Amino acid sequence: MILTFYGHSCFSVDTGAGILLFDPFIRYNELAAHIDLADISADYILLSHGHQDHVADAVELAKQTGAKVICAFELMDWLNKQGVSDVHPMNTGGRASFGFGSVKCVVAQHSSVLPDGTYGANPMGFVVNTPGGDFYYAGDTALTLDMQLIPRWGKIAFAVLPIGDNFTMDATDAAQAAEWCGTSKVVGVHYDTFGYIKINKEEAKKPFEEKGIALHLPAIGETVEL
Repeated sequence: MILTFYGHSCFSVDTGAGILLFDPFIRYNELAAHIDLADISADYILLSHGHQDHVADAVELAKQTGAKVICAFELMDWLNKQGVSDVHPMNTGGRASFGFGSVKCVVAQHSSVLPDGTYGANPMGFVVNTPGGDFYYAGDTALTLDMQLIPRWGKIAFAVLPIGDNFTMDATDAAQAAEWCGTSKVVGVHYDTFGYIKINKEEAKKPFEEKGIALHLPAIGETVEL
């Protein structure tokens, strides 16, 4: 599968059966100033929770691309009010099938509020199952024992995990999460965007190396094959 990183926690995965875009936050990310929204393609947009740094460009990109949005039920109402009608609502524990495969919504320990101050629903992670392989996106979360359940729902080729600390897991906890998920490949996200989550990349790699897990930290706009 082909992953393109757009900064912060925004990335797309080309599954071969559809392009999935996660948590679009680009226009308001100074580090992603060289990314043009007009160049982004998506068949589906998945939103892990309602914080602005995960939904800021969701409405514009949903309208631009015609993508179906997959998100918590409460986020659907927020999207509908802004003219986005092609939305599939879900909630923690649910699984649904789509043209590319299926999505299982899993626990994420975090908070959630929408940019207008309304309730942003429970945060979630996603286990994505496709004919070309399965992967796990944790969303914004702490390390949680629920991650030991992830292998029940897919053979995880790679995991996309937050590593920035302060608001989410740090690299040490993310390495433990990867081990519980049964994967040897991790793409780190949710780091360096703000002062609170600046990291030392070389230090961040160490807990993964100790477990024999590869940590990928692609540059913003970079595409990697996983």
